[in-house]
Amino acid sequence: MAGSLAFLRTLAREHDPARTAVAFTGGKDSSVVLDLWRRALREERGGRAGDAPLLALSLDTGLKFPEVTRLRDEMAASFGARLVIARPAPGCVVGPGDGREACCRARKIEPLLASVRGLGLTLLLTGLRHDEHAARAGLGPLEPRTAPDHLRGHPILAWSEMDVWAYIMQARLPYCSLYDEGYRSLGCAPCTHVADGGERSGRDADKEARMAELRALGYF
Repeated sequence: MAGSLAFLRTLAREHDPARTAVAFTGGKDSSVVLDLWRRALREERGGRAGDAPLLALSLDTGLKFPEVTRLRDEMAASFGARLVIARPAPGCVVGPGDGREACCRARKIEPLLASVRGLGLTLLLTGLRHDEHAARAGLGPLEPRTAPDHLRGHPILAWSEMDVWAYIMQARLPYCSLYDEGYRSLGCAPCTHVADGGERSGRDADKEARMAELRALGYF
């Protein structure tokens, strides 16, 4: 945890917090990153976190579990974060039945990139971890992205699932009730079920197999 916080404090010095956002879903990993970023901003400003904006960017595909979006909204409000919600284009009719790549492109990737561009972000912080997917295993802590140009910072890459839960318990962070029902990784409701194996075993298998392709298109 100390290394992640030190990394974020460095980013807080080198990047404008007003042009930095946490990719915040309401899930366990992004909740930890939002809290760590809040702490980093506070420590860099001598305990005055309110002097710097805390910006959270959330992708709302229209297919999320209500328990997740409720926790997201409550946590952002309690942190005093500005919550910006990226949504699909009005009238979007693309869904899981049209194929996972088409659905993710229309409901996640295009809104994400449009929001990064519209907000003028130079840095987007994520809750990605090396051990959760092979397509993320080779990531470094800073990842340059294009179209639009920005950096993605991954402060908890080296954390395990247990590290995440240990932090949540220690920091007394709220978490989504679905985790208590057997979910271990939370995505869109039609493509997520209770885990029966590894952490992401409850995710749609086709989407998981296409993760490298989705990342190349701009996904996390």
